[in-house]
Amino acid sequence: MFQAQEAVRIVACADDSRAAGRTGRIVDEVPPGPLTHGRWTVKVDAFWIGTVLCHTNELSKTSSTR
Repeated sequence: MFQAQEAVRIVACADDSRAAGRTGRIVDEVPPGPLTHGRWTVKVDAFWIGTVLCHTNELSKTSSTR
């Protein structure tokens, strides 16, 4: 389970494969539901990649704090 603004590493991303290996922040205030098909909304730390949707198993927690 993730929290809003939590830093995560994107292990894989079916929504946009360019996001794999990058870090980002969880956007969702609540756990994902049917609107996103159970995927988390992640703001990627990359200029050319927008916000992506990732399944829980495509993300890992990081120790990064901002």
